[in-house]
Amino acid sequence: MGTYREHVLPRLVDAACGTAALAPLRARVCAGLGGHVVEIGFGSGRNVPFYPDGVTRVDAVEPADAAWRLAGARLAAAGVAVRRTGLDGQRLPFGDGAFDQALSTWTLCTIPDPHAALSELRRVLKPDGILRFVEHGLAPDESVRRLQRRFEPAQRLLAGGCHLTRPVAAMLAAAGFDVVELEEFYHPGAPRFESAFSLGLAASP
Repeated sequence: MGTYREHVLPRLVDAACGTAALAPLRARVCAGLGGHVVEIGFGSGRNVPFYPDGVTRVDAVEPADAAWRLAGARLAAAGVAVRRTGLDGQRLPFGDGAFDQALSTWTLCTIPDPHAALSELRRVLKPDGILRFVEHGLAPDESVRRLQRRFEPAQRLLAGGCHLTRPVAAMLAAAGFDVVELEEFYHPGAPRFESAFSLGLAASP
């Protein structure tokens, strides 16, 4: 599992998360970014081409060396300085109130302790700082939730601990964020148990 998780899985995630169908969602969630940004679950840098001009610097938190290497070409073409400064979203190596905004795209499903990660994001965001997110998680329909519960063990095994049933909006609220914009939908082109998406903004009071 070490070789699979460290070398194979980052490439599978890069391919799965790099589809053209997801690009419009990346564009939407990145559109309002500005200032000094922390991105957790940076992965292979699929969001980099969508950073707007208002972003001055990005601190990337990414545990997988293979994913960071895959990001090389995107980083070289980036119009903003991006540095890898953290390995664990649950323990961010930054001072309180260090960032204007935060970004998380399809990350909270996999972090072992999402509450710890969200609490850390609240800590490192400035007062009224914004977390922009697009995630997949618990479906709104019970019939789909039953499928999610059935397939989640296999999903976690094959996809590096990825959960299907995490309630995104509830987790944000439990961590003290104010969810100020939220759109919940099934993304076309994938089974509903995998594509119950949440996209929005959460403010750190």
